[in-house]
Amino acid sequence: MDRRTTIQDEPQTKRARISSTPPLELVQAQANDSTDLYLDTINRHMLDFDFEKVCSVSLSQINVYACLTCGKYYQGRGKSSHAYFHSMDKDHHVFINLSTLKVYVLPDGYEVDNPSLNDIKYVLNPTLTKAQVAELDTQFKTSYDLNNKKYLPGFVGLNNVKANDYVNVIIQALAHIPPIRDYFILTDFEKKGSSQLVCRLGALIRKMWNPKAFKGQVSPHELLQEISNASGKRFKLTEQSNAIDFLSWFLNTLHKDLGGTRKKNSSIIYKQLQGEVKVETQAFGPSHQTTEKEALLMFDDSKEIKTNTSPFLFLALDLPLAPLYQDEKDKEIVPQVPLTAILGKFDGHKVHEVGDQMRRYTITRLPQFLIFHIKRFHKNSWTHEKNPTIVNFPIKNVDMSKFTTDPDAEKLGDHYDLLANICHDGKPDAGKGTYKVHVRHRGTEQWYQIQDLIVEEILPQMIFMSESYIQIWERKPASA
Repeated sequence: MDRRTTIQDEPQTKRARISSTPPLELVQAQANDSTDLYLDTINRHMLDFDFEKVCSVSLSQINVYACLTCGKYYQGRGKSSHAYFHSMDKDHHVFINLSTLKVYVLPDGYEVDNPSLNDIKYVLNPTLTKAQVAELDTQFKTSYDLNNKKYLPGFVGLNNVKANDYVNVIIQALAHIPPIRDYFILTDFEKKGSSQLVCRLGALIRKMWNPKAFKGQVSPHELLQEISNASGKRFKLTEQSNAIDFLSWFLNTLHKDLGGTRKKNSSIIYKQLQGEVKVETQAFGPSHQTTEKEALLMFDDSKEIKTNTSPFLFLALDLPLAPLYQDEKDKEIVPQVPLTAILGKFDGHKVHEVGDQMRRYTITRLPQFLIFHIKRFHKNSWTHEKNPTIVNFPIKNVDMSKFTTDPDAEKLGDHYDLLANICHDGKPDAGKGTYKVHVRHRGTEQWYQIQDLIVEEILPQMIFMSESYIQIWERKPASA
């Protein structure tokens, strides 16, 4: 063999070996192409992130992934995990971690970071900036879901899983109180280590106001599960409860979980909703023990009158008793009463009998948002009863000056506009009636009636014709 030939061939072989190694740019391009390999198998119509984030096989809440092809939840991504087995068994390959929002391809196990996945990440954890939140009440922007159906963010239906309409109306009403809504949208409760009840309420309100949702409705399933746990099964999604009982428990529990104390501004709940009422109490004297006690109800100034002040989150308003016996013609007439008449309970003069005592009430501090509970339901020895009396009220400018001694009322405002109206249709027994809510778009002044998934416009004149049960009123500035 000629030595020159051998020497000359060596560098050529080495050069050929070097030239066969692809450049770094080509390697990166090939890697990017491989990560996009299965992205066309993602089915956004199957994705529903409203349900509790637990593995569909092990029911574990730890390290849960969603399959972006079928939408089911599975735990882990290791070779012995349920997600890994699902990818092999069903030939589904793209999974998203429900906590970190990182996307992986299984069974290979590599991470995918592609801009086309941003919409899925946003739906899983929608976030709004301060600028976007500031425009929620001023702009009227409709959005479109995956089926090109129009919806209005914030005015979307909540799914009634079985019998949770009493929860839905409370959530809808609270989600339209601007300071409370803004607080829950902008605060990262996960980082603050807040309770699961607070975290899930914040997530639900963000989804309700999400302008880029895949569907124009939201399921409160996650929050409902936590409500059931936090209340010790007192409030369930499978059994209807009284809306005012739930509201009372919910507001007080949120206040406590947000670090609130007995001080009036210690949480967003107390800061916006808490007022104060003065209660004057006097025991019945011998002169009051007559058959005409109702006509003689008045305080005796010569006897001791006990006075104390109590904070409140809502005021209970008593309806006049419905007549026991009616002829056929009277049965067709629905009794009516003006709101100012039942508010007279707090004028500081009217005396009420409570047990063996007489009481007078006066509001000493008005909150920014005033909640009324119109007492319709009563329980006698045999059954529940419902008072069908219709309450007549104006939509705007309810004057509270006659019912308060609040020294700041004139400066801060003592007139209120209706913000939300919860009403009850049907019989009083659990499961025999339904709840619905009326809420107002503050930018357009358009009213909407929401009953579970049904959202429809309603004329303001039609609102007072419903059997109002809970109302939320917003204080108007004194200059307005």
